[in-house]
Amino acid sequence: MKKQIRYIILVVSVFLVTSCGTSNSMHHQPDLTAYDKSLPTVKKQSNTVFYSGNNFLLKNKQNLWELYVEGDPLERGLMIGSLSDSLLKKQEYVFFDKINQIVPSNFKKQVLRNFLKWYNRKLYLNVANEYQSEIFGISRYAPKDLDYIAPNFLRDLYLHGAHDIGHAVQDLALVGCTSFAVWGDKSEDGSLILGRNFDFYAGDAFAKDKIVTFIKPKEGHPFMMVTWPGMIGVCSGMNMEGLTVTINAGKSKIPLVAKTPISILTREIIQYASTIDEAVEIAKSKKVFVSESIMVGSAKDNKAVLIEIAPDRLEVFEVNDGNELICSNHFQSEGLKNNERNLKQIKDSHSQYRFDRMTQLLDKSPKITPQIAVDILRNKDGLNDLPLGYGNEKAINQLLSHHGIVFKPAQLLVWVSANPYQMGEFVCYDLNTVFKYRKQNDSIVSLEDEKLNIAKDPFLETTQYKNYELFRIEDRKMDIFLENKKELPENFIANYQSLNPDYWVVYNKVGVYYYQKGEYALAQEQFNKALTKEITTLPQKEAIEKYLKKIKRKLQ
Repeated sequence: MKKQIRYIILVVSVFLVTSCGTSNSMHHQPDLTAYDKSLPTVKKQSNTVFYSGNNFLLKNKQNLWELYVEGDPLERGLMIGSLSDSLLKKQEYVFFDKINQIVPSNFKKQVLRNFLKWYNRKLYLNVANEYQSEIFGISRYAPKDLDYIAPNFLRDLYLHGAHDIGHAVQDLALVGCTSFAVWGDKSEDGSLILGRNFDFYAGDAFAKDKIVTFIKPKEGHPFMMVTWPGMIGVCSGMNMEGLTVTINAGKSKIPLVAKTPISILTREIIQYASTIDEAVEIAKSKKVFVSESIMVGSAKDNKAVLIEIAPDRLEVFEVNDGNELICSNHFQSEGLKNNERNLKQIKDSHSQYRFDRMTQLLDKSPKITPQIAVDILRNKDGLNDLPLGYGNEKAINQLLSHHGIVFKPAQLLVWVSANPYQMGEFVCYDLNTVFKYRKQNDSIVSLEDEKLNIAKDPFLETTQYKNYELFRIEDRKMDIFLENKKELPENFIANYQSLNPDYWVVYNKVGVYYYQKGEYALAQEQFNKALTKEITTLPQKEAIEKYLKKIKRKLQ
């Protein structure tokens, strides 16, 4: 179900792109008069190392791409586009190919295109010229054969609102990210430590080419972020002032017009703020169109807070007497926690469950270290260590994360997970080395601080992990069988359920299969098995109970 919802979010995002926009937005271009428009010349050192001047892109031994760029907005954009040219094109093709698979109907695309043409009419008015110019530079290298969707610049600009459009327009269930921060006597050395899982899933191919980007802008603070090709917004990042930002989606009301994308707001914060107060002031100056919790950590303040932002208000939540902060996907501030949508989110979703599980995991460790932080992000069990089945959204580690990340802001250290998910090696980067001590024309080698890397999860070597990856394949097959109401092959059910036996989904889907066939006693047995497992959300549990009521009537 979660994968389907995520795909729908992605679909809605792309339908934004298919909008031609109003006349003004369609013909809009950023003001580039102050910038040199010359295209950079890229040299190839090897198949995985490219450079232009002091800028470069390389793939490290953990298969993370590392991108380093400097300059003014247009210069940065052109460098990003030229260095990541093939990755950029590949990413857009992956994105739109997925959409074509999900919604092959041209009629449905046209209906949404017309609606979003109106909805999207003012997005360009809410993105600063600096970031439009950077996106414009990147768009020079975007695929030309996708112009039928929208011109390159507008298409790439609109894609930066994909996260927002998905849950704003459709008010869908949210990506289930979880984050935490500890400081004072809760961390090993008293300094701030933050960790988060970015549980955004848009297909395996989409997450394949993660980029750890380091930007030294002409104006503002140098910073790093974890992203994907073509994306300049910040989902997870830290600057040279020791300020960090991560985002967690909240339950949002449906606005009538697109405004500032959250990732662009957080980009401005990380580039221009050095303290929590400065971050809050930047957030207050913007109009957004979705609800979001922005966790801001600050080395200078040695604490973290949540900027809880909604289209109609902004609240700052902090723990006054504590030394840990937890964030999932619901608001905690006095001004927003009793909001009707927020209360429904807590009741219906898995946000509170993950919040409580994170509390348990932090309580188990009196002093948090980077290694313990990584172990927490990788935890796959439920409350009281209950087996949830692999891939359950109630887990901190849902085995679908785009990336996991850990920050130590006072030391300017950051650890970024390599694939798969947050299970691969956590690669360490020291921003002092990357920015402060970096010299012009230094040799092009990985920026990682290898001696501080954290080893991959031993779980990757287990039979359980191998079975989980097989389960994902069989689960997709199961969805196709259900959609087409086809007969399952012999022994399919036994094998399917054996691959992930603690996961309620394997019993629920088999129950639906038998129900479709009219074999109600077998369906009843499977649904009852599902109810013995930890079901992810209340609506999903209620859907099973509804099936059982129907079956009871049919068997009478």
